[in-house]
Amino acid sequence: MPDKNLIYPRKGDNLIAYLKSCVKSPFIEVGDYSFYHDFENPLDFENKCVLYHYPYVNNDRLKIGKFCSIANGAKFIFNGANHTLGSLSTYPFPVLGEEWGLQTPVAEAWDNKGDIVVGNDVWIGFEAIVMAGVTIGDGAIIGSRAVVTKDVEPYSIVGGVPARLIRKRFSDDRIAQLLEMKWWDWDEEKIKSNLSNIMDANKVSELKIS
Repeated sequence: MPDKNLIYPRKGDNLIAYLKSCVKSPFIEVGDYSFYHDFENPLDFENKCVLYHYPYVNNDRLKIGKFCSIANGAKFIFNGANHTLGSLSTYPFPVLGEEWGLQTPVAEAWDNKGDIVVGNDVWIGFEAIVMAGVTIGDGAIIGSRAVVTKDVEPYSIVGGVPARLIRKRFSDDRIAQLLEMKWWDWDEEKIKSNLSNIMDANKVSELKIS
């Protein structure tokens, strides 16, 4: 059976890593079997891909579901990259508070958009960017170098700058069926016995649900 605790799931290949086994931040949650591919070192995911995720902003979280595929160079841009739009100047004075004699909390230097939440079975393409506050639905696909500034519906394909809907992967009825089925929550033995059907979009009705 598959081993969800591996770091490198492919023998002899150290360019793909299961993220759950290598992320260390308590503010990053990753589901089973989600992987990151990097041409240099996938274990450096936190430093290279999770940006402006400052430790003194404890309520910022990256949540990634199960069976996600994240391509080289994908970026998750957190609230620390923002500058406030609610003041006369966008200059982040609280960040440089010592220089200006301010006691204002550093986190007030930017607008807080919230967590980044990635559903299950999501594919994030090469060098795509996901901004703070965005939720990506189950089964969605994010095109290469897309900049995602708004929520993405389940089983949608988006691309561009800013990212826009290209099309839905399946009919609304089929999407509803898949969201109810939640195959990613099945145990490994059940998933394995259904692989031929999971890998063929025309065989949803043949999945062994019981």
